[in-house]
Amino acid sequence: MNDGHTASLLRDGVLLLGAALVFVLLFRRLGLGAVLGYLVAGALLGPQGFGLIGDAESKLGIAELGIVLLLVLVGLELNPARLWRLKRDIFGFGLAQVMLCGAGLTLAILLGTGFSAAAALALGLPLALSSTAQVLPMLQSAGRMNTPLGERAFSILLFQDLSIVPLITIIAALSRAPADPSAPPGWVLALYTVGAIIGLVAAGRYIMNPLFRLIGNLGERELFVAAGLFAVVASAAVMEWLHLSTALGAFIAGMMLADSPYRHELEADVEPFRTILLGLFFIAVGMMLDLHVVAARPVFVVGMALAVVVVKAALIFGIARLFRIGGRQALALGLLLSQGGEFGFVLFAQAEKARLIAPEAASLFGAIVTLSMATTPFLMKLARPYYAAPPADDARDDLERPEGATAPAIVVGYGRFGQTVAQMLMAKAVPVTLIDRNPAQIDRSEAHGFKVYFGDGLRLDLLRQAGAGEARAILFCTDGDTLTPEVLEPILHAFPDAEILVRVYDRRSLMRLDGLALAGSTREVFESAVCMGRQALGVMGYDEDEIAEVEAEYRDRDSRRLTLQSATGDTRTAIEMMFTPDRPLGDGTAGERRGQ
Repeated sequence: MNDGHTASLLRDGVLLLGAALVFVLLFRRLGLGAVLGYLVAGALLGPQGFGLIGDAESKLGIAELGIVLLLVLVGLELNPARLWRLKRDIFGFGLAQVMLCGAGLTLAILLGTGFSAAAALALGLPLALSSTAQVLPMLQSAGRMNTPLGERAFSILLFQDLSIVPLITIIAALSRAPADPSAPPGWVLALYTVGAIIGLVAAGRYIMNPLFRLIGNLGERELFVAAGLFAVVASAAVMEWLHLSTALGAFIAGMMLADSPYRHELEADVEPFRTILLGLFFIAVGMMLDLHVVAARPVFVVGMALAVVVVKAALIFGIARLFRIGGRQALALGLLLSQGGEFGFVLFAQAEKARLIAPEAASLFGAIVTLSMATTPFLMKLARPYYAAPPADDARDDLERPEGATAPAIVVGYGRFGQTVAQMLMAKAVPVTLIDRNPAQIDRSEAHGFKVYFGDGLRLDLLRQAGAGEARAILFCTDGDTLTPEVLEPILHAFPDAEILVRVYDRRSLMRLDGLALAGSTREVFESAVCMGRQALGVMGYDEDEIAEVEAEYRDRDSRRLTLQSATGDTRTAIEMMFTPDRPLGDGTAGERRGQ
């Protein structure tokens, strides 16, 4: 019997993983996203499809750990500095989007169907959420995550993820299911909630952080995985034991470690488990879709999916305009976030357990979310002129990752800037490990005889694989404004023996990094701009001594201004030190042009 059960598990595992590989690869190739691939794989494998795998409910119970891990990663994003910088978009735009889209879709369901007000609310609020799993990867591939549009989209999606816990609470408050006789009274649950949050935060600071520090000193990476999963599962288990939301426990587990220097290590360790379990979750949801119910009302499913896309796109566009966002960017946001999201399936399941909707309704609206998500790639093509960067080749699996490298210098980013830096090191026969995430750049470099590894050089696990623990210098030559204190602090902490040199975008970026123990920093265009300034003075007829005087004075003033600006955080500080036509160097007469 036990052997038969083991064989059945192995058979189910082979079918699940095999179908996931086939359909995710196919849907990725078609530009439709991994989530739809998982859902279709589940629908075909399940009892409503070919009936190859049964017991979707038990698989869904295991796979819900993927949702728990996703909420942990959301909590890890909420370090105070980032929250403060994006506070207006997160808590202003994000709140307005969830409330107005939820109200609009609830009204549409109430007027267009025979559902009760409670059922319409339990269906309309989840439809207000968009698909983080679809939107963020597409923005990343377009190189627009760190643009104003990308940060606004991230902020809205972050608030949507945060709203999962209160939305689950709203559905629980509307529940028609019989009360659990073993559950404590509401006022006791409120006290439990406050006490649990305080306890989890304290555990993170006084137990988990010292534990991670001990593991770090031992150098056992495997223990980081065990400790990270322990923190997540233990937090969720404590909340379940107290009859509270496991989702809330997972979210608090992430938040309590958001400021930890081991945050990025934890993210890297949890991410593979999150990916696998979340994929299994979507497969299980696909298995539970009642395709016969969907086939019986195809017009309703298509019409409601269209209504979701139109209502959300229009409302998000209007909210963006109220927040004084330009028309092109507002339209792009509306199109990017118009689909239903993966958390809709979670909330529909909660509404079904609360007896607010029938299983048939959960299947219908699950299909509506799925169909709306299928429109996303096409809508993104419409929005692409408003947000896309120049196209780059997709990341490919045939590119080699850095593994076991021991070069004394690591160059992250092998574009124009990184190539010059690496060439100067190679001129003195210094071995260099080169890392870049652009496959096209890697191919070009290989054609010229240079070995460049593929990967995100800001990840601690990849840097460790590249030999950062033994490196004398790590040089970040990436373009854009991606090097923030939140990114660099864990790297400085993880590799204290390596000198860190960074290329920064502008003086604001440099001000933001003030106080970090960097070995050096260079503004992207500063030196080339000074060089052209020297050339410009030369063609205007000034001699080398005068040009050198101007350069020295400019560098001195710029350095002093930057110090003062870093202290105040205001780029207008010491503006009087800048040269203007009315404030030239000296008395303005030493620079008379020759021959005039």
